[in-house]
Amino acid sequence: MFKELNPLLHSELRLAVVSILIGVESADFVFIRQQTGATAGNLSVQLDKLAKAGYIEVEKTFRGKIPCTVCRITDAGRDAFADYVEALQSYIKK
Repeated sequence: MFKELNPLLHSELRLAVVSILIGVESADFVFIRQQTGATAGNLSVQLDKLAKAGYIEVEKTFRGKIPCTVCRITDAGRDAFADYVEALQSYIKK
C-alpha cells in the first residue's frame, strides 16, 4: 500500500528548500534563492507556507542596514521530511 505524499512538501520549491535546510544549521535567503533558482517573490511565499506549517523558523534581522533573512529547519520539519522520504520509498519499492 502506498503512503500519502505530504502535499506541502510535494511542491518542487518547498521540497528543495527543506532538502537544503536538512543539511545545514541555517541558510540565508540569498543562498537559498541561488541554490533553487527561485525568484525572490516566489521563494518568500514558499518560505511563509513552510513557516506557517511549523517546518522552518524564519529570523529577520539586519547586517548593518541590509535586511537578512535566515531560515532553520525545525524538528517538525525534519519529521515531515523523513515521512515524505518514507512515503516516496513506498512507491519505489512496489
